[in-house]
Amino acid sequence: MSTDSENEAIKLPSSLDEPRVVEPMRLPTIEEVRGQDIWNNCAVRSVTSGVMGGALGLAMGLFLGALDNPITQDEMTGRQQFVYTAKQMGRRSWNSCKTFAVMGFIFSATECVVEKVRAKHDMTNTVAAGCVTGGALSAKGGPKAACMGCAGFAAFSVVIEKFLERHE
Repeated sequence: MSTDSENEAIKLPSSLDEPRVVEPMRLPTIEEVRGQDIWNNCAVRSVTSGVMGGALGLAMGLFLGALDNPITQDEMTGRQQFVYTAKQMGRRSWNSCKTFAVMGFIFSATECVVEKVRAKHDMTNTVAAGCVTGGALSAKGGPKAACMGCAGFAAFSVVIEKFLERHE
């Protein structure tokens, strides 16, 4: 004969007694599949990143260029200061645009190619892309600068990935 305490130990939790509702799985449409195929192309992804990086660089250059003040401010008229600031903003925004576009293009292309070769989406792809990007951007400074750029940009990429929590 069983006691009440034995019956309670055998009872299942109430959440398991309730019937589960299983929703049907929705298959992607042909447009969604084609869009995903296009986005998985490394060339498309790289060019898009380059364009977006260029736009970000342009905006940053305009903002930072506006903060530059002429050294000979006392000797310049208001119009001269305006012209000087406009030229400074244009130069700075164009340089930032080029730098960020190249940076976005190289990083995205490298990450995509490494991901396709390894057939994995993890932190190693980010480190490799950061290293190649940093090394390429600082290569004009020589091998030591390229190594420092590689290490610095790889570390920066890892920090950003951890912050965004794209990889676990």
